[in-house]
Formats: sequence, structure tokens, C-alpha cells
Amino acid sequence: MRRTLPYRWSARKLAAAGLLALIGLLITIDGWADIFHIAWVDEESSHIFLVLPICAWLIWVRRLRLRYCQVKPSYVGVAIIALGWAMSSFGYRNAVQALFHGGSVLVVVGCVITVLGRDLLLRFLPAFFVLVFLIPVPGRIRQKVSIPMMSTTARITQTVSEYLGVPVERSGNQLSINGKPVGIVEACNGLRMVFALVLVSYAFAFGEPLRNYVRLIILIASPISAMLCNVVRLVPTLWAYGFAHESFADQFHNFAGWAMLGVAFLMLMGIIRLLRWAMIPVGHYTLAASV
Repeated sequence: MRRTLPYRWSARKLAAAGLLALIGLLITIDGWADIFHIAWVDEESSHIFLVLPICAWLIWVRRLRLRYCQVKPSYVGVAIIALGWAMSSFGYRNAVQALFHGGSVLVVVGCVITVLGRDLLLRFLPAFFVLVFLIPVPGRIRQKVSIPMMSTTARITQTVSEYLGVPVERSGNQLSINGKPVGIVEACNGLRMVFALVLVSYAFAFGEPLRNYVRLIILIASPISAMLCNVVRLVPTLWAYGFAHESFADQFHNFAGWAMLGVAFLMLMGIIRLLRWAMIPVGHYTLAASV
């Protein structure tokens, strides 16, 4: 008679993990509801909708690691639940939004680890770490980042436009073209693109068998790529607001935002190709087989 090996995957363990995670979700439902409410109403937090698909993708590309996991209950998960609950409670009572949201995420993660074990956490650490992006960035931090980005973007956009022969006037962060003031720099400060591109870059960096220093280069380059792409987006958008109908300019503005994500991703692919062309080692193992 064939004997089942201990600490291996089974439908019962998966069901138990799913049930406990559901309980954790229901207990912290206020935090999760607030996270997705913010993502829905705040465009600068809309990258949150990308997090769970990217987490699933990172698990999928590492799926062969599952065979090496020892699936057994772990007190590490209990500790994560306790930490998450403490963070969530403290954040709720003291109006610290990041702790309230982060604690809610940790409780659900801890429920999964409690049943399936710390081995899963260690072997799929990039997939768990990306869940940090579920936490909406506090307004004061966004403001500290967006204000210098707006100023820099406005200056570069004006310089590029004038270099292309399109006269543009700048007053602070507001640009004027053809006598029309256009406040698109405030609306397109690039912060939303930075968050989304960092997420996409993270998925690319840890979804490919790359060396750690290459992953670091990609992550560092992603905000710079986002700013450059935002300028590329703003130059024709500025022209559209100055010389075309406003409805067309609005549509172009929205379309260009999504298109620039693809352009920025191609730029990151170009970095990898450039490193390979320069004979610099880029990868050294396969993700799925790595233990």
C-alpha cells in the first residue's frame, strides 16, 4: 500500500489554508475594503489593482519550487498574524492609515503561512513581498515626491517642446501653449506611472532568472524611466491641448498614459539586451528549479 509522505501538499491542507485566510480576511475586512476603495477613487493609487495579478504571476513562474516545500504548520505564521493584528489595531485607533492597511494584509498572509509553513514564505518571498504595494502610499509621502517631480517634469517638457520648435511658456508648474494655459503637469505628475512601472519592473525583475544586481538596476531605473516616459507623454499631449479640440486632447491624454507603460517596459527590456550585448552576465539560474 502506497504511503503518503509527510509535509507534502494535499487538498485538505490547501482547504485549511484557504479557510483560515478567509477568516483572516473577514476579521480585517474594514482594512481591505478601505484599501480597494482608495484604489478605486484615487488615480494615484490605482496601481493597487495590479498587485494581486503580479503576485499570482510570480507564484506561477516559481511553481516548480512547490515540490520542495515542506508543508506543515508553523508558528511563524502565528507571529505574523499577531504582528498584523497589533499593527492594524494601533493604526485604526491612532489614525495611522499605513499601519491599518499593512496590518490587514499581514493577518491574511499569516493565516496562509500558519497552515502551509514558513518554507512557502522563504521560497516564494518575492511573491509575498509584492503585497507591500497593496498599502496605499500616505498623502504626505506622495506630496513630498510629486512636488519635485512636477517641477522637474514641467522644466523638461518646456525645454523639449521648444527644442522641437513649439513655443511654450511656463509659470511655476503650469505650461501655456498657443496662448492657452494647460495644467496637465499637475494632473500628470508621473506619480501614478512611477508606482505602476515599479510594480511592472518588479514583476519583470523577479519573473526572469536574473542576477540580483541586474534586478537592482531594473528597480532603480524604473522611476527614471517613468519620468522620461511621462515627458514623452506630455510633449504631444501639450500640443494637442494647444492646437486640437479639448475632447480629443483628453482622450489622447488618457490613451498615452497606458501606452507609456508599454514603452517604459520596452526600455527595461532594452537595458537587459544592452547588458547582454556588453557581455555582462545577466542570469544564472532558472526560477522554477531553484531551491
